[in-house]
Amino acid sequence: MKKSVCAGILLLSIVSLTFAAGQKESSGPDRSLSTIQSRGQMVLGLDDAFPPMGYRNEDNKIVGYDIDLATEVAKRMGVELVLQPIDWNAKEQELNTGKIDCIWNGFTITDDREKVMAFTAPYLRNSQVLVVKGDSPYRSMADLSGRTVGLQAGSSAADALDSAASFKSSLKGVVEFKDNLTATMDLEIGGVDAVLMDSVVANFNIKQSGKDFRVLGDSLAAENYGVGFRKNDVALRNEVQKQLEAMAADGTMADITTRWFGSDISVVGK
Repeated sequence: MKKSVCAGILLLSIVSLTFAAGQKESSGPDRSLSTIQSRGQMVLGLDDAFPPMGYRNEDNKIVGYDIDLATEVAKRMGVELVLQPIDWNAKEQELNTGKIDCIWNGFTITDDREKVMAFTAPYLRNSQVLVVKGDSPYRSMADLSGRTVGLQAGSSAADALDSAASFKSSLKGVVEFKDNLTATMDLEIGGVDAVLMDSVVANFNIKQSGKDFRVLGDSLAAENYGVGFRKNDVALRNEVQKQLEAMAADGTMADITTRWFGSDISVVGK
């Protein structure tokens, strides 16, 4: 009996010391910025099929609005920008395991995400809209009652749909896709009746592709895009925020935004 008690006390002591060590490590100094500077690289995680924020062009090179912003930020920080395509449905895991340093890809700021991540202030506004075929009879969300809607798995579109309980319950079904490109391809062949996606992405894709799609007049949710970091990487977040504000002040952000969207729709410093 005495041996069991002693063993139990010893085990408890080891667990307590291990926990305390873990607590000390997690609450230690924030070296997120100095680590990036020492390494000379900042690794950006993205969905590489999310135009115009980040996607592959005809030469298979990753380009996009967020890529141009991030490239300029990294240049001003004196580090190289490394683009790392990730499974968007596992983005938080990719970030927390250290495979990437930030998520910068039309990343919507939500209450749930802010509980586990550090975000910059918003740099672009967005909303969730429904895209349908041009010759479809659908004119509003109500017209989609009993129909099937597609969306990207793990996206803010899924969160917006969950928040619109009445609309979601009116649907026949919801189909999740790996990315918006696959979802719109399914829409084109009639697999789904509509696709729920970011308005910024929807309008750009319709304009660029020339395909017979249109956006319904009503939307599900207004959103803000931000850059996401690990919760404790405040120094790195603050440095990126500082550079974005400097870009807004000297006109660089307006130039980049106008080049992609035809006008300056950025919101930093406004």
